[in-house]
Amino acid sequence: MFIHYLSVMRVGIYARVSTHDQQTLPMQLARMKEYIGHRGWTLTVEVEEVGSGAKTRPKREELLRMAKRRDIDAILVWKLDRFGRSLADLVMTLNELREIGVVFVSLTESLDFSTPSGRAMAGMLSTFSEFERDIIRERVKAGIASDKEKGKPHGRPQTAAKKKDEVKRLYKNGKGLNKSEIARKLKISRASVINFLK
Repeated sequence: MFIHYLSVMRVGIYARVSTHDQQTLPMQLARMKEYIGHRGWTLTVEVEEVGSGAKTRPKREELLRMAKRRDIDAILVWKLDRFGRSLADLVMTLNELREIGVVFVSLTESLDFSTPSGRAMAGMLSTFSEFERDIIRERVKAGIASDKEKGKPHGRPQTAAKKKDEVKRLYKNGKGLNKSEIARKLKISRASVINFLK
C-alpha cells in the first residue's frame, strides 16, 4: 500500500537561485527531474525563483498553498537553504507539511521524509528548534533577573518614553514625518514610535 502511494506521488519542484547564480538553475532542475523519474513519481508543477536574501518568496508560498490544498503530494528542493528563509522558518514549514501528510525531499542533503529515517530526521529538527527557543527564553529571563538584582531598570528606556509628545508632534496625524524618519530624528527605535502613535 505504501509503495503504491509513492508510485503515484504528485510532486512540486522548487528551485531558487541568487541573482548571481542563475547559471546553476538548469542543472538543479535536470537533477530533480531525474530523481522524480527514478522514483516513478509524477512532476505536477515546476517553480523557479530568482532572488537573494530572506525576502518574501511568493512562488514558494504558492507552492505551499498547493500542498495545503493537496494539489501535490510532495515538494522536492535542491537544497534546504534554498527553501527556508531561516532555520525557524524551515522547521515550522517542514512540520506543517508533515502534519498534512505532504512529503518533503531535499536532494543535496539526501533528506527524504517519505522514508522512516527521513521522518525521524524531521522529528529531530523540530526537537532542536524547540530546544533553541527554550534556551533563548531562559537567557532572556536570566538577563532580566540579573538586571533587577543590580537595580537596573527593565523595559523601554526612559529616554524614549520622554519623547512621546515629540513623536506625536512630528507625526501630525500622518501629515508630517513618517515613522522611520521620526525614529532616526529622535534616535529611538521605530517600534517605540509605533507604540507612541497607537
